[in-house]
Amino acid sequence: MIHLVDCTLRDGEQAPGVAFSTAEKVEIARLLDLTGVSQIEAGTPAMGEIEQEAIRAIVAQGLSAQVSTWNRLLPGDVEASLACGVKLVHLSGPASDLHLQSKLGKSRSWVLGAIKEVVAGARARGLEVTIGAEDASRADREFLVTIGQAAAAAGAVRLRYADTVGALEPFRACRELAYLRQRCGLELEFHGHNDFGLALANTLAAARAGVKYLDVTVLGLGERAGNAPLAATAASLTRTGRFEVEIDFRRLPALTAAVKKALEPAACQAPPDRARAAG
Repeated sequence: MIHLVDCTLRDGEQAPGVAFSTAEKVEIARLLDLTGVSQIEAGTPAMGEIEQEAIRAIVAQGLSAQVSTWNRLLPGDVEASLACGVKLVHLSGPASDLHLQSKLGKSRSWVLGAIKEVVAGARARGLEVTIGAEDASRADREFLVTIGQAAAAAGAVRLRYADTVGALEPFRACRELAYLRQRCGLELEFHGHNDFGLALANTLAAARAGVKYLDVTVLGLGERAGNAPLAATAASLTRTGRFEVEIDFRRLPALTAAVKKALEPAACQAPPDRARAAG
């Protein structure tokens, strides 16, 4: 069984001009749940109180899908997520030397230490934890194994392999993910970006490599060129890949229409709640 993790409310909102209101987020989350996605990444609590209010409103719906948050490898981010009432947190940190050194000025030992400390702290607070390896497609494969092993030892349940800049092609994606799956001791999740138009193809390759959790967004919304589109991914997995996916295809039109409505020019102006936050 393939599990789809929808990131529309987090990564999708990083697309140019996209800013969902709290009401839109709640409605989209409700429709995602009806569609059958396994997990909804509802936002980033560290962004502030308005973001937290939206996440709390989604949690209050009592959805069947797991509701998670995206966080940095910082204890303060975990505290912000706890305030939202979620039970599952995603903790993300750089995996490539390029990102570690150029983005944060940190070392490999730093990220391993942060995983150990922050995952253990989150687990002690009763949270389920997944770990994100940012820029994994440009990271040393043995260091990715080490990250996975460290995350498993700390109590994480899954490792997200993020093709952050869309650097993969399907054959390499299948090869690298199969290798990591055999070595790291954790269930894997794949997060593809579409910079070279290969997000969907790489996501299908990840499934072929045995990855059971695949990240998608409605309409492929996402940072820069976007992410793997939910509808096309689900259809390709079931029709061409012969994988089993718990998606109710009859629900997709209403979900797509709700997101398209939120993207209309008038709706894409910063909503009053977001405008206050920016000010």
